[in-house]
Amino acid sequence: MADIKVRDNGPLFVSGEFTIKDATGQEYVTKKGCSLCRCGLSNNKPFCDGTHKGVFKDESRAPNPP
Repeated sequence: MADIKVRDNGPLFVSGEFTIKDATGQEYVTKKGCSLCRCGLSNNKPFCDGTHKGVFKDESRAPNPP
């Protein structure tokens, strides 16, 4: 099972057991964890290369349950 953490002002960090495939079904080679780009600025998409630093601002929070 994969765990996905939304990092403030940064990427999605995926860890655990998972596969990542492109639109044609080709599988990317990954380690036990990787950072996926959320800002669209990475030169290594779908992976984060740190280009977002100082440019991308987003602090996602899950809503509080009622």
